[in-house]
Amino acid sequence: MPAVLGLNFHHDTAAALIVDDRLYAAEEERWSGVKHNHPTRKGTLAAPVRALQWCLEAAGIEPQDVDAVWAASMRPNPAAGWWLTEERDELAALLPTPLGDQLRLLSHHTAHVLSGYLLSGHDHAAGLVIDAGGSSLGSDFGPGRERITGYDLRLDRIDRIHQSMPTVVPGPVGPRRVHSSLGHFYRNLARRVIPPGDEPEGSMMALAAFGDPHRYRPQIRELVRLGDDGEVRIGHPWGSADSSTPLLLRGRVWTADNVVEQTDAERADLAAAVQDVFSESVIHIARHLQRLTRASALVFSGGCALNSHLNGRLADDSGFDTLFVAPAPHDAGTAVGAALYAWHYQLGQECLQVPTDAAWGPNPGTLKAGAMPSGYRALTGLGADLAPAAAALLAQHRIVGWVQGPLEFGPRALGHRSILAHPGHAATRDRLNAIKQRATYRPFAPAVLAEHATKWFMSTGDPFMNRVAHVRRCRADRIAAVTHHDGTARVQSVATDHQGLHELLQRFHEHTGLPLLLNTSFNLKGTPILRSAEQAVQAAAGLGLDALAVGDTLLIADQVPDPRALPQPSLREG
Repeated sequence: MPAVLGLNFHHDTAAALIVDDRLYAAEEERWSGVKHNHPTRKGTLAAPVRALQWCLEAAGIEPQDVDAVWAASMRPNPAAGWWLTEERDELAALLPTPLGDQLRLLSHHTAHVLSGYLLSGHDHAAGLVIDAGGSSLGSDFGPGRERITGYDLRLDRIDRIHQSMPTVVPGPVGPRRVHSSLGHFYRNLARRVIPPGDEPEGSMMALAAFGDPHRYRPQIRELVRLGDDGEVRIGHPWGSADSSTPLLLRGRVWTADNVVEQTDAERADLAAAVQDVFSESVIHIARHLQRLTRASALVFSGGCALNSHLNGRLADDSGFDTLFVAPAPHDAGTAVGAALYAWHYQLGQECLQVPTDAAWGPNPGTLKAGAMPSGYRALTGLGADLAPAAAALLAQHRIVGWVQGPLEFGPRALGHRSILAHPGHAATRDRLNAIKQRATYRPFAPAVLAEHATKWFMSTGDPFMNRVAHVRRCRADRIAAVTHHDGTARVQSVATDHQGLHELLQRFHEHTGLPLLLNTSFNLKGTPILRSAEQAVQAAAGLGLDALAVGDTLLIADQVPDPRALPQPSLREG
């Protein structure tokens, strides 16, 4: 079987390797400890050295065994065409000679959309990519970049059918090019809503649930014009990167510097208006793609596809029967898309099996002797007794670190490097927000047994935790820790073949009648999801978790009783 490699050299640096129908993928941040693995300065390129090394070692191959190497282009060069020779040579120099010699580039947005489409199981789909900016559009279009791109996708071809373009308007010193990036639009306004120290986009999406969208919606809607043929035009400068222009709304000035001076209610109302207009704009584009392609499925990727509230609306209102959000829609996912392009379109291999998990990374390793943190004791060699013991602790409202099997690829913890808790009490949510130093209004996600999802939510959920669904009202009071203020939850559906969580959820269900757990990422504030057993032990002690499960070992805080002495399951309902 051939071996193909996909790489991302920009922020969210990552590597993906396909060998013998198996995908290996990892993000460099999991080794560097720098979230998003941002380069030291803007525009700097970096190779995913340790992620690449792990992929090759895990597959048991050498660099010379790789048959094709692809990466997403990102350099915004106004004179560039499809083959960006200068960028390609710069990237190739960062790789070992056998790999660098083979390196070829495809567009950033094409890599994004294929990271979803070629894993979706659909023969025909529309594709949509929206982010702050991707590859250069080339010299024919002037100094523009991919911002919003639509595709008609089939297994034998990729057709780009929709492309947002900059608009040239008169300016004070000549023509001015106005960009319409929905990614920049959302980020620009998030920086005027969310205080420094919190991740702007995700925090604004969460805060929006507490606001009245109608208060500021007319003014925000004036910034965005929705035209024929899926056109979106954003008033200058809100469609370009901008952190300084004041936003004037109803006599109030909003800047990135005076966020803390605004009231919580005002900030929530503005967040709600922005979220509403942003979602309306994306749905406008999606409906245009449905008219063009007549496809039943939409594949969505790019940084804006991380907006799970938007994805919930897209699933309901876009006109498509099915929405598939790429497992890793952020820039790290372009490495996966590049590898899948080489695998299927270049080498003609059959598509990989549709995944129900993104556990494509390294195992955590074993706990080293002497690694026991102060204040904890260990139950070792539990084997098949690990899940029942952890479920008993969770049923007693203990907070448990859960480190099992291969590391997830992407920004969501899917049950391999997670912190888990009972979903029943809002106090648990408040304790976890304090532990993780998060804003109190940010919600936590439920991981639910797939076969029970529709009993608790108005949707089947998403295996990659990429969209929200409404919690059934008759159930909401039983799962207060994962029900957001607007009655939604970002639902992860856990299939029967999920090696990290399925058995534990079954055991918890037997204890409590609840087929779901609160699932959040295992990391410290401002750092990536952790990778190794050693990191997990340090983080569990630092966060003050009640217990930590690594492999078949359970570390328990001294004040926590032995789970084997706790009451056994006595009910199963719900």
